[in-house]
Amino acid sequence: MPDTFTLSPATYLDLPTLEQVLREQRPLALGDDARRRIEHCHHYLQDRLERSDAPIYGINTGFGALCNTSISPQDRGQLQTNLMMSHACGTGGEVPAELVRLMLLLKAQSLSYGHSGVQLRTVQRLLDFYNRGIHPVVYQQGSLGASGDLAPLAHLCLPLIGLGEVQFEGYRLAAADALHLFSWQPIELQAKEGLALLNGTQFMLAYAVHCTLRARRLLEAADVIGALSLEAFDGRPEPFDERLHRIRPHAGQLAVARHLRELLAGSELQQQVKTAVQDPYSFRCMPQVHGASRDAVQHVAGVVETECNAVTDNPNIFPESDAILSGGNFHGQPLALSLDFLAIAVAELGSISERRTYQLIGGQRGLPPFLVAEPGLNSGLMIPQYAAAGIVSQSKQLCTPASVDSIVSSNGQEDHVSMGANAATKALRVIENTEQVLGIELLNAVQALAFRRPARSSAALEAVVAAFQAQTPFIARDRVLYPDLHAAAQFVRAYAWA
Repeated sequence: MPDTFTLSPATYLDLPTLEQVLREQRPLALGDDARRRIEHCHHYLQDRLERSDAPIYGINTGFGALCNTSISPQDRGQLQTNLMMSHACGTGGEVPAELVRLMLLLKAQSLSYGHSGVQLRTVQRLLDFYNRGIHPVVYQQGSLGASGDLAPLAHLCLPLIGLGEVQFEGYRLAAADALHLFSWQPIELQAKEGLALLNGTQFMLAYAVHCTLRARRLLEAADVIGALSLEAFDGRPEPFDERLHRIRPHAGQLAVARHLRELLAGSELQQQVKTAVQDPYSFRCMPQVHGASRDAVQHVAGVVETECNAVTDNPNIFPESDAILSGGNFHGQPLALSLDFLAIAVAELGSISERRTYQLIGGQRGLPPFLVAEPGLNSGLMIPQYAAAGIVSQSKQLCTPASVDSIVSSNGQEDHVSMGANAATKALRVIENTEQVLGIELLNAVQALAFRRPARSSAALEAVVAAFQAQTPFIARDRVLYPDLHAAAQFVRAYAWA
């Protein structure tokens, strides 16, 4: 059993930590400080409601455009239950289980700061779901990313009260049946709890965490695969000279140039006399293009980490200053803009990758057309480039920013929304597309390198070639290629690039 990871407001939840917790499948627990804060805030709220009938949004009033409607004390619990039921309006495909797990973790983390007024048992039940592998059925569409991710979070939290559905050990169950399996009673929601559970950015944030972690892997993969393509194309080393990059010192550009120099160090192919005076941009400008994407992903990672350590429901409770403040911390604009930026940065890795693939199959620099020994009789790697071009074109279309759109909702009360949830689901599709495009380039680069033998590349690059060829052998003549393309994409996702 892996060590338990403790959620604590005092611990900064960064992306490497999240990646480790998820990879090692570590169980979660609330730290003592988190438990104290949650209980203190909950008791403060109950005392405050007993002391005063002053209207507090969503606690003793209705929601959205109904915020001026007063709710009697005896109906406050039902108000929260009604909120959960009425807002569970998700549509589209189901959110993958790994992202639902992230949503559970991130929702519990946000509630652990003690500014939300929830019961301790409510947060603990979220962690019980996580630790037991109970994944609420959540749908991808339905959120405007303004009052948080209302519809997805309603589906995430409905099972707390015995409603909705869950996935458990490969079975789709009614939530009430899942609770019965563990002899758990449904949570009886108290004032503010439904609002605290539904307000928040944990849907788009889970996607942002997941996509940023995968994007970081793609940055490493793009450099390595690009270096392999350079070797296969008989490309020149001068564009990666440190002197060039010191006079235009963008951090990402410097890092990529250094990485490429390291990858090419010791290569026999680089020592050969070059016949071409200059290489196409897709090879020569890898530091500038990959580097710009690297800088963009680094910026996004900072925004995502800030959000992972934030309270994003509304209103927020400050027991120490006897204040309950209604604001807009649930608004997804920081994530919406960042997810759009992330998608653009990752799509560019795919765009330049497809161009390198195109150069490799063009019959240039001693390579046969379409990288097959008998072109004409064999089409070789002609059509994988078609596939890459189609995928790259789709990614460009998906990069139309979601965050520039806003549609008024709730009778004008919610008059500007982020559309961050749409940015989130689009970004994941771009990530998946780019993994496939880089896989296609890798297939072409390894195939092309075979025509450069017996000359060898560097030890680092030859290790990648050997690992890839162990599952995807040389294409001597035409064969059904889609299994190779799928395997190449999986290799890009799984290989230890860094």
